[in-house]
Amino acid sequence: MFVKNWNKSPLHPALLLATWFYSGLFPKAPGTMGSLAALPFAWLIIERSGPIGLSVAILLSFGAGLWASDVYMKETGRTDPGEVVIDEVAGQWIACLPIAAMHSQIGLSPGPFILAFVTFRIFDIYKPWPIKIFDQRHDAYGVMMDDVIAGFFASVFVIGFYLYVLP
Repeated sequence: MFVKNWNKSPLHPALLLATWFYSGLFPKAPGTMGSLAALPFAWLIIERSGPIGLSVAILLSFGAGLWASDVYMKETGRTDPGEVVIDEVAGQWIACLPIAAMHSQIGLSPGPFILAFVTFRIFDIYKPWPIKIFDQRHDAYGVMMDDVIAGFFASVFVIGFYLYVLP
């Protein structure tokens, strides 16, 4: 099997979701790959459904992430494995929420998404307080919440940038 200790089907929903359709299995920087893989979905959701649609998608990804990461960790016997990137998806979408809210003013272009991506990755990698608290948990809730908070911090940065730097 291509995932160590994974004895279920390679098409099992927990594997597909936890690795965000295998993007987390990229050998280098799986979290970054998961965040990148989340962006086209964010763009499409914002384009089709706006901030309400993205908010619903965030809630669904959080719930699915709790389940999928828990199943994945129990099956593989590992805590917070790097290939689990559904948490990056939820966090990246939270970082993109201001884009959804302001897209009529700033438009849907690569610039805002790049800003959301870079700021989210910085907060996710460096894990300032209180992100670090959740990162130290060894359960599905900790896996998801550190990225949720990193996404929240990134979204505040994106809002500030568009309100105060580029008025």
